Amino acid sequence: MNDEKQMNIEIIGTGRALPSKKVSNDDLAARIDTSDEWIRSHTGIGSRYIADEDIACSDLAAEAAKNALAMAAGYTGDDPAERDKAAAEIAGTIDMIVLATATADYFGTPSTACIVQDRICARNAAAMDITAGCTGFVYGLETAAGLLSINSRRKRALVIGAEVLSRMINWEDRGTCVLFGDGAGAVVVEKSGKNSGILQTLLFADGSGSESLVMRRGGTRNPFKKGEVIDTPICVEMNGQEVYNFAVKAITDTVEALMKAGNISIDNIVRIIPHQANARIVQAARRRLHIPAEKFYMNIEEYANTSSATIPIALDELNRSGQIKKGDLILTVGFGGGLTYGGNIIIW
Repeated sequence: MNDEKQMNIEIIGTGRALPSKKVSNDDLAARIDTSDEWIRSHTGIGSRYIADEDIACSDLAAEAAKNALAMAAGYTGDDPAERDKAAAEIAGTIDMIVLATATADYFGTPSTACIVQDRICARNAAAMDITAGCTGFVYGLETAAGLLSINSRRKRALVIGAEVLSRMINWEDRGTCVLFGDGAGAVVVEKSGKNSGILQTLLFADGSGSESLVMRRGGTRNPFKKGEVIDTPICVEMNGQEVYNFAVKAITDTVEALMKAGNISIDNIVRIIPHQANARIVQAARRRLHIPAEKFYMNIEEYANTSSATIPIALDELNRSGQIKKGDLILTVGFGGGLTYGGNIIIW
């Protein structure tokens, strides 16, 4: 393995947060023209979590952040009061909050990261949102690592992926509404002298595919016009075949590029954590790469596609269940709107 340019930015805490309401495929089939068999066969999804009307992106993001902060402070129990106490002990040491989302609390300003900063009492932290679609967490990790590396006074950062996609879906379009769910995941990263952390990140974009996955209304390209009657809300529009073709190639290209950049083989890799968009996409890419299925961690059946939150949710699941251990080499692979794609090499 080539560790010539090791960054020594280590993940020291993980966390996730999900809405309380779980919606099965059968629940959806009672509302729209679909079925559990159709959804599973086309996507691998069995259920998703949907936020109540009074829950926004920042609410889920703050909960995931507190869970990650508490772990970084040494607390992994399930008592809310003890968790909040542990999180508060370390929140003041956070220098930067980077929050990836496509479903911010507000359009343009304030950033959702600033709202989270206030909620978790991270008074010393700068805060910003980034928009890179479902690749947001991968971009966020590299952004945080870079900001820590270039300033000796910065020690710790909080990276969050959070979405409330249920508010941005046309629930009459069965081709898209069955795909998405709400949730958030977070990690705390810090500078470390250990031989672990984020070793390599590769980031890519293909803006020529920007129309393949888009929220068309509400921006300066298609602003609200006085007197206009809007029949459908701002929602995700997707060309499914174009996105599928892009995503399969994005996974294969990113995994191959990461292995080449890190001078590693598949035998070195304990887990590959792809963005959980569609099980068929991952399966097609895996076959092209000739990589055993057990190398890829999949949880899409439980959560559906939570966009920028899928990778940090999976990291927290793996971490808390002991399925990844100190010293394990893992890859993350993101791909999504923009179009964007990329991945990280991490020694846990």
